[in-house]
Amino acid sequence: MKHCPLCGSHSSSLFFQDSRRDYYRCLHCLLVFVPKAFHLSEQAEKSHYDLHENDPGDPGYRQFLARLYNPLVSRLRKGSRGLDFGSGPGPTLSVMLEEAGFQMSVYDIYYAPDRSVLNRRYDFITATEVVEHLSSPQQVLQQLWQLLVPGGILGLMTKQVIDAAAFAGWHYKNDPTHIAFFSSETFRWLGRRWQVEPEFSGSDVIFFQKE
Repeated sequence: MKHCPLCGSHSSSLFFQDSRRDYYRCLHCLLVFVPKAFHLSEQAEKSHYDLHENDPGDPGYRQFLARLYNPLVSRLRKGSRGLDFGSGPGPTLSVMLEEAGFQMSVYDIYYAPDRSVLNRRYDFITATEVVEHLSSPQQVLQQLWQLLVPGGILGLMTKQVIDAAAFAGWHYKNDPTHIAFFSSETFRWLGRRWQVEPEFSGSDVIFFQKE
C-alpha cells in the first residue's frame, strides 16, 4: 500500500515493476504513480530537463504544441489573460499565444521561478507535458484551479495510461522524471472533484472549464 499523491488514498496496489522502479495504481482515482523512494533529486531532475531543446523557432515543436493550442484558441475570448505553467527551458506555447494576441505569463520551477505570477487570476492556464512530472499533483492542480476566474479554462497535455499490458511496453514510463501517469478515468475523477466534466481533445489533451 502506498499513499496516492493525487487523492490521498492509502488504497493502492503494485501496477508494474521494472529493473529501475515500482509503479503503483491508486484504487480510488486510478492514478499510476512512482513512490518517492524512486524520485530524482532536484539537481538530477534539472540536469535532465537541461537536455530538452525546446525552441520557439522549431516548426516541428510548434506543430506538437498545436494539439493543445488549436482547440484552446477556439475556446478563448480575444484578449484573454493566460499562464503557461511549467514552461520549460524554451517557452514556446506562450510565444504562440502572444502572437495570437493573448496576454501571457510564464512559470517554471527551474527556468522561470517568479512566484508572483501565481498570485494573479487568469482566464486560462496551460500545462503541456507537466503533470506527469508532479510529485504533489493534488497540491499543484488545486492551486492552478484556484487561479482561474469563473469560466476559466485549464488545458493539460499528457500521455494517458490505457492498461497494464500497454504500460509494460510504453516508452513514456521510461523517462526518469515521469512519476505520475493519468488515465481518462483519473481525469474524470478530477472533474468530479471540481464538479465539471473534462473535455478530451485527441489522445493527450484535456480541458477543464471552471463554472
